[in-house]
Amino acid sequence: MRIDEALSLVRLQRPELDRLERFRSHCRTISDVEAAARRALPRPVFDYVAGGADDEVTLRENTEAYADWRFQPRTLQDVTTVDLSTDILGRSAPAPFGLAPTGYTKMISSVGEPAVARAAASAGLPYVLSTMASTSLEDVAAVPPVGRADRWFQLYVWKDRDLTAELIARAAASGFRVLEVAVDTHVSGFRGRDVKNGLTIPPRLTPAALAGIASRPRYWMQMLASPMIEFANVSGSDAGYTIENISQQFDPSLDWSALAWIRSLWDGPLLLKGPVSPEDAVRAQQLGVDGVHLSNHGGRQLDRSVIPLDLIAPVRAAAGEDFTVLVDSGIRHGTDIAVALAHGADAAFIGRPYLYGLAVAGEPGVAHVIDILRSQLTRTLQLLGVTSVAELRGHGAELLRHARA
Repeated sequence: MRIDEALSLVRLQRPELDRLERFRSHCRTISDVEAAARRALPRPVFDYVAGGADDEVTLRENTEAYADWRFQPRTLQDVTTVDLSTDILGRSAPAPFGLAPTGYTKMISSVGEPAVARAAASAGLPYVLSTMASTSLEDVAAVPPVGRADRWFQLYVWKDRDLTAELIARAAASGFRVLEVAVDTHVSGFRGRDVKNGLTIPPRLTPAALAGIASRPRYWMQMLASPMIEFANVSGSDAGYTIENISQQFDPSLDWSALAWIRSLWDGPLLLKGPVSPEDAVRAQQLGVDGVHLSNHGGRQLDRSVIPLDLIAPVRAAAGEDFTVLVDSGIRHGTDIAVALAHGADAAFIGRPYLYGLAVAGEPGVAHVIDILRSQLTRTLQLLGVTSVAELRGHGAELLRHARA
């Protein structure tokens, strides 16, 4: 090749000055978004999102479990058009995934839960608000676009049953459609990174935190310009809840009679959220529960807990096709969603990925993460020779092979 021919191949581009467009162009995968969030957040805050319980065995195995599956595509199929729409607990959604509950979201970004709620509603996807949120039920319910929003509430059962009943009533009055009862939080898991980093909620400006301001000025500027972060759904209490004492309010006596009591208070769809076994799923079904949200809290509660992906098929077999089965923990790619659906899940939910997007770019960052996953899932179905979510679930057994089989 002559020099003039080589020079003709050079294409110089003007640097992108818009921060949001630079984020979108540079972050094409969830791994890219995670790396950008690591750069944007102070170390204790990033570790709060990324970390798990104890030795973090479950945290690692959640993602490894999805990577252990291989696809066997169907050949010579017309995949010009792919339909990702599905029904999630009686409501149509344009894609088979939603945004899982996360606590204290305003510590990740000052725009917090309202930004997540707007992004989810704009995409037509369900969003689950946590009891441990930093924005109240009522404030999230008022976030536009209200008409398109499918908002759910994750309930932690408290020792104070009057407060528990009040939270259920507030969720109903605020228009939340689905109630999820967390059954893996009798006590709080031990999160070693948070202890090592001295993370506190509300945050305190310790000498270490002050030293970190210089390295993450954008983060600290938005935090210092925003109202004090609190556990908004219990902010009226005189307890002065912090990350150190709020978990002491979780009810370790939670049992099946409490679930029956909750069912009597809630008229809408009711789910159990946790590492629910096939036997317990059937028992819940008999008590009038509508489904399960299989989860090990993203590896943040019981380390070495069973992987939710491994529970999908046996729970589905035990509870039947009419029982809703949702799953989270470890999903980082559209192919992971496809694997979950092929196992029999109705939909998958993501947590950390959208928090990474929120940390970098607020609401547009969450929207970009949704777009990444939707694009990856569409491409995966096309390459599999599948044109709909129903077809993927119906042919799941013949489309998957375990790498170690």
